[in-house]
Amino acid sequence: MSHFISITDAERREMLASIGVDSVSALFAAIPADVRFPTLNLSRALSEPEVRRELASMANKNAGAHTHSMFLGAGAYNHFVPSAVDQILRRSEFYTAYTPYQPEVSQGTLQAIFEYQSLLCALTGMDVANASHYDGATAMAEAAVMAINVLKNRRKVVITASIHPHYRRVIRTLLIGSGIEVVGDENLAAPLSDVLNHIDDQTAAVMVQSPDFFGTIHDLKPIAAAAHAKGALMVHHFDPIGLALFQTPNDNGADIATAEGQPLGIGLNFGGPYLGIFATRKQFVHKIAGRIVGLTRDVNGAMAYVMTLRAREQDIRRERATSNICTNQALMALAAAVYMSLMGRQGLRQVANLTYQNTHYTAKQLAGVRGYQVIDNGPFFREFVVKCPKPVHLINERLAEQGIIGGYDLGQDYPHLQQHMLVAATEMNTKADIDTFVHELAALA
Repeated sequence: MSHFISITDAERREMLASIGVDSVSALFAAIPADVRFPTLNLSRALSEPEVRRELASMANKNAGAHTHSMFLGAGAYNHFVPSAVDQILRRSEFYTAYTPYQPEVSQGTLQAIFEYQSLLCALTGMDVANASHYDGATAMAEAAVMAINVLKNRRKVVITASIHPHYRRVIRTLLIGSGIEVVGDENLAAPLSDVLNHIDDQTAAVMVQSPDFFGTIHDLKPIAAAAHAKGALMVHHFDPIGLALFQTPNDNGADIATAEGQPLGIGLNFGGPYLGIFATRKQFVHKIAGRIVGLTRDVNGAMAYVMTLRAREQDIRRERATSNICTNQALMALAAAVYMSLMGRQGLRQVANLTYQNTHYTAKQLAGVRGYQVIDNGPFFREFVVKCPKPVHLINERLAEQGIIGGYDLGQDYPHLQQHMLVAATEMNTKADIDTFVHELAALA
């Protein structure tokens, strides 16, 4: 409300006079009375302090990360966001910037994208990164499209059942009607190694997630080797925080690397906007979707930033475009760049280590609770699976009454995992939060 400045009656009369009408109702005279918006039944006018108090009272009825302890992840995570991230994002030159088609007037936005790309290349070990993917799901789907455009004679994409179920749906949706065959996740209980059975000479991309949807960390080198042996590309969907501790996509032999960038300084925000991270190898740069910013020099020899190394069909020849990514998503990329710059190498490693330790402490405590079974799928990060003695939705309803947001109900997406909960923890979960969570689950057993 502090951003709203009301006008006086005199100012209102002056505005109406300047457009030649004598009242606000006259503005709507051409609209038939029976289709005009009905009279609103509004309360009495309130002062600004009264409005703030009323809105705060309404907002306090919401349950969120600031009011509850949270153990829900499944693709969006409650990480700490430094105040400086929001303060920089709110600067008008960034907050209102749109597509930087004219470099001479877009140097600030272009430099911000360039710095973001540079940080991501350092984080992933890949040669080039872009900006402007909407979220992790669309980034992964665009990776499938790019692989098909690189290997034009191949019409098959292999995905695994341990990829986020929402991402798999987006991949299938984007490729529907294209004649591309999507296989590999028909058996939702199949192990990751099952993907090897689907790779053949028609495969354009083999898509895997590690840590996967269940939090399990996989050795992807054998899968990359199998894909490359058949001439296919390997797509690694990774956790950007986890890269501070584990092998990078480059180490794993990935040709394309994607991720959900939300953990990098972007709040939960009721589900968005988020950030799709996309990186690849240099030889595929001309097939990449989104935007790439390069560093050059202007006619005077001064350093300058420009969009480069990508087909402009995605902007001006839509019928020839290979991607629908066009809208500028650079504000979220800026948030990630600010976060990574503030945290630095050691800060990111500390966040990753705290996330790892809190997740494993939670699993260890739950393993000793009667009625619950922590499923051992191998090494894990951030998330793990727990078999519960009751339906997960009933447990979560009871937890919410105690100020706790419980884990994700895996039975929604995996029929063989009824009464299984996906539990997540980050650096924001204190030992007291975890102990209370475990105590309440024990009481519910």
